[in-house]
Amino acid sequence: MPLPVPAARLRPLALAAALAAEGAWATPAEEVDANEPAAMPTVVVKGEADSTDSYTTRRTASSARLDLSLRETPQSVSVVTRAQIEDFRLDSVNDMLATTTGVTVERVETDRTYYTARGFDIINFQYDGVGLPFVFGNVYGDLDTALYERVDIVRGANGLMSATGNPSATVNFIRKRPTANFQASASATFGSWDQHRVQGDISTALNEAGTLNGRVVAAYQKGDSYLDRFSNDRKVFYAVLEAKLARDTTLTGGFTSQDVKTRGGLWGALPLYYTDGSPTNFDDSTSTAADWARNKVGNKRSFIEFAHRFDNGWRAQATVSRATTESHGKLFYVYGTPDKATGLGLFAYPSRYDSDNRQTLLDASATGQFQLFGRTHDLSFGGSWSKSTLGDQSLYGRGIGDPLPSLATWNGAFPEPLFDAAFDGSYYEDKRKAAFVAARWDLADNTKLLTGLTAAKADSSGLSYGVSKFRSASKTTPYVGLVYDLNSHLSAYASYTGIFNPQSETDASGNTLAPIEGRTTELGLKGEWFDRKLNASAALFKTKQDNTAEQAGYVGVKAYYRGVNAESKGMELDLSGELARGLQATAGFTVMSVEGADGKAARTFIPRRLLRTSLTYQLPSLPQMKVGATANWQDHTWRDEADGVTIRQGSYALVGLMARYDIDRNFSVSANVNNVTDRKYLTSLYWSQSYYAAPRNASVTLSWKY
Repeated sequence: MPLPVPAARLRPLALAAALAAEGAWATPAEEVDANEPAAMPTVVVKGEADSTDSYTTRRTASSARLDLSLRETPQSVSVVTRAQIEDFRLDSVNDMLATTTGVTVERVETDRTYYTARGFDIINFQYDGVGLPFVFGNVYGDLDTALYERVDIVRGANGLMSATGNPSATVNFIRKRPTANFQASASATFGSWDQHRVQGDISTALNEAGTLNGRVVAAYQKGDSYLDRFSNDRKVFYAVLEAKLARDTTLTGGFTSQDVKTRGGLWGALPLYYTDGSPTNFDDSTSTAADWARNKVGNKRSFIEFAHRFDNGWRAQATVSRATTESHGKLFYVYGTPDKATGLGLFAYPSRYDSDNRQTLLDASATGQFQLFGRTHDLSFGGSWSKSTLGDQSLYGRGIGDPLPSLATWNGAFPEPLFDAAFDGSYYEDKRKAAFVAARWDLADNTKLLTGLTAAKADSSGLSYGVSKFRSASKTTPYVGLVYDLNSHLSAYASYTGIFNPQSETDASGNTLAPIEGRTTELGLKGEWFDRKLNASAALFKTKQDNTAEQAGYVGVKAYYRGVNAESKGMELDLSGELARGLQATAGFTVMSVEGADGKAARTFIPRRLLRTSLTYQLPSLPQMKVGATANWQDHTWRDEADGVTIRQGSYALVGLMARYDIDRNFSVSANVNNVTDRKYLTSLYWSQSYYAAPRNASVTLSWKY
């Protein structure tokens, strides 16, 4: 149950001319040994041997469990590589996803975030292709990116990989893996508001034969904030061992720990309008946190992965993972609507909150090739089982309803109360199992058909704040994708994908609502150039999500719900990789509409147009120097409140700059500036409250690599 808050040199100069002339850019053909038999690519979703400076990847298995190039994948896929993360200091998942095509990051609080794509909430994070939907539909705590080699974002329904969820996107985090060759790196960053961060990464063989390799990644970040009274302390540790048990058999085990402590964190946020309906306009440092507010979130994740390749080229893999998230907080919520003249009209709501979430997941799959009608086709199949438990409690403090002074003058002073005024909480269990099969049919040299089915069943039981969490549902969802190569660089594709998500809300008769059903239809073009160092795509999409629970009224004091439908449709453009020697870029543009069953605009807190761009250039006249910039823009958003007030956030653009100088082959120094124009804007309109994002800020990093 969520915290109970009351009542989101330039090759392309030749590119345009060549594209107009032949529909593609001419590049040298890849060298291929004609006597080498075709082998099914490995399915394990590890970090690849792409260029360490690349902003794209040559292959991904994040869409259909088949290791394909981005061009071969009949869905929209964006990639954030390690190089981009380091160039722009994208040290948190929130900062990283905010650079991604079509994704919005809804920071509703300092410790709680929602994500959306194509009009709907993202609730699936995966790790090397394995994962479960969020317990609360959001992420609690500020997740770090230090342990990831790359992140793939697959937009649309993705039932083959996720089984259950929303038709929005699946985010797949590709962990760093051990290397037999010794490599190491370290960095120290110093930034605005006394922020400082140290990070290290070391990988090596642990025996002479090179059959046992290990890697350790650690990071520590601490500092104050532009927000009054807020500070954070984040510790990250990751260790992984990889053992070569035999020539074709590998056993890998890893453990991740992240602990985040915050002082003065937000629970809820600022009121956005006065009693007369006019918008509030606080200083961007204004906070509603009491001076004693504290929160601690601990995430632990471990996995064991067994993989074997057979003599016939088939590969089997089994993974067991265990994840726990614990939180302990003393929180302070502020509710009410202030008077414009006095600032009065706000009230206190103190609470203690503790939660314990545990997840166990088993996943097994096999991938290989088979012959049929004289052609070679790819096949993948497997299954998964998971169990999640959640226990949480809210201990409400004395002083609920006490009046507060104006936020313009309040310094966070409020006596820390005893938390014994009332108690409530949850305990429930969720079990899910799924099986899938996917085949990539080689219909012709230039035509591939990808088909698949996922059968999933989900069951839950227990109570959450007095409301039953019982649900039981099963469904089989399809996956169909066709890719047609127009020439050696361009392909056209079409796909239809489905997904479903059980829900526990009940209607006026007490019956559990049917599951949410999502489906995505997509049509597009994809291209790859320069030996897959540059990827681009253009897609038209239509996404429907039916039967989402919406509160419809009360029977006595118990709320009942109805299922509502929504549809989004639009266009996405995406580009990533090397535009010219030394010039790396990512760019994405999204335009869409989101409507309810009545044809009216829905989920208006989500911008209808988004632009995301990042670019770096290594200067040919001074190759030790790299410079870069980001430019992100989003359309205006709004939110209609029940009392007739409309909250608005105007469109805005954010600019960031970076520069790095390589002192020698091992040491470098870099500088980053974010929000260069010092734009003031709200972090989200997902809720009726929000707070202001960080003003202009800067950091300097000293890095070492071996």
